[in-house]
Amino acid sequence: MYNKNFYKKYIETFLELNSKVNLISKNDEKYVWEKHIFDSLAIKYFFEKHFTLHTSQFTLLDIGTGGGFPAVPIAITYPDIEVFALDSIRKKINAIETIKSQLDIKNLHTICDRAENIRGKYALITSRAVAPLKVITEYAMPLLKDDGYFIAYKSLRTPEEIEEAKQTLKKNNSRVVEVIPYDLPLEENHTRNLVVIKKIT
Repeated sequence: MYNKNFYKKYIETFLELNSKVNLISKNDEKYVWEKHIFDSLAIKYFFEKHFTLHTSQFTLLDIGTGGGFPAVPIAITYPDIEVFALDSIRKKINAIETIKSQLDIKNLHTICDRAENIRGKYALITSRAVAPLKVITEYAMPLLKDDGYFIAYKSLRTPEEIEEAKQTLKKNNSRVVEVIPYDLPLEENHTRNLVVIKKIT
């Protein structure tokens, strides 16, 4: 686990890159920890309930990683997870590679491509603010190992998105096993949800 000074360096590096690449909106820059890093690390609630972190390494694919959320915070916090940050936009991948290099995050890897072109299989897949659940599930499930989990970071429309995704989930031999709600540390109400989807063999 990295200390607070490491996270401080990460935020400083990220904001410097954001001024050049526009990874997040300027309005969100003062809330990088609350809205982006804290949100990314909500995966801890999934780990506590569904997935034992073994000493042996395993793989996680983050589809549509954008500015590196949740891929980079997960890689920083869980060094035993080999994290692959996937995005089709080269300037965003370049920014993540700069962060990886400057902070020496050895378990972070980048892929500049579209999800439909990927052929690997991953134990865990994440996606945050990329597409409706019925759409992103189509991309995620073929890349998931048997008995693997897809964790979708969602907000207020979670029940509707799950309903809309029913046929897609069924087609891909998967089901929602739990929705884990949590709140971001902000003054206004910011309830978020982890939609935990399991591949059924």
